[in-house]
Amino acid sequence: MDQDKLRMLLEHLQHGKTDIEEVMERLKDLPYEDIGFAKVDNHRELRNGFAEVIYCAGKTPTQVQGIVQVMRRDGASILGTRASKELFKSVRAIAPEAVYYEDARCIVIDPKKKKQEEPLIAVVCAGTSDIPVAEEAAVTAETFGYPVDRIYDVGVAGLHRLLGEMPRLRQADVVIVIAGMEGALVSVVGGLVDRPVIAVPTSVGYGTSFHGITALLAMLNSCASGVTVVNIDNGFGAAYSACLMLKMNERRINH
Repeated sequence: MDQDKLRMLLEHLQHGKTDIEEVMERLKDLPYEDIGFAKVDNHRELRNGFAEVIYCAGKTPTQVQGIVQVMRRDGASILGTRASKELFKSVRAIAPEAVYYEDARCIVIDPKKKKQEEPLIAVVCAGTSDIPVAEEAAVTAETFGYPVDRIYDVGVAGLHRLLGEMPRLRQADVVIVIAGMEGALVSVVGGLVDRPVIAVPTSVGYGTSFHGITALLAMLNSCASGVTVVNIDNGFGAAYSACLMLKMNERRINH
């Protein structure tokens, strides 16, 4: 249950449109619901601003279905990450409105309504091989209601490609930069924009990239100020952080 729904429920109680028994019934599963193999955190959106996200890898179809059923009943926007096509089929059997994003490996049900105006998140990736991680970031941000500008294949091997996209980069409020190999793209972008930059190293690269370790260390040692680094291939974590930054700013403006 998100803050708007809880506020509406309490307002209905205040104005006599509902009674205490109904309110107690609606709130009985807060802060979580124990379904045996999982404790679904129904209170997550009230605490953190966004509903719990289902990490699908390692879970059985039955387990994911059970979690989806609880969250769907509560009206939450549902995002499942690292999901296979086969797992998506099992989810769609109980939630026909579910959508699968193959590149991102994400399942989305009832995403938040997209904000038509800024703030905007730019998702930038160095090469086409980085697109799966970039799409995980983009789909996560869009599920949480934030518009995304995808700027792909602009790595430092052809720096002119990035420079040609500078007007789009400067329109963004937060920039997520995704790169493998030596991870140099984030330092270049961080030196060109006055926005928060969130760096995502990917496991793309030849032998001495060490499955993303080289890019991770390079990003942690970036000489560009204002760069924050998340874990290897963690497009979801980068987008989540970007959305929290924007939500906090919105809260200050609205108050």
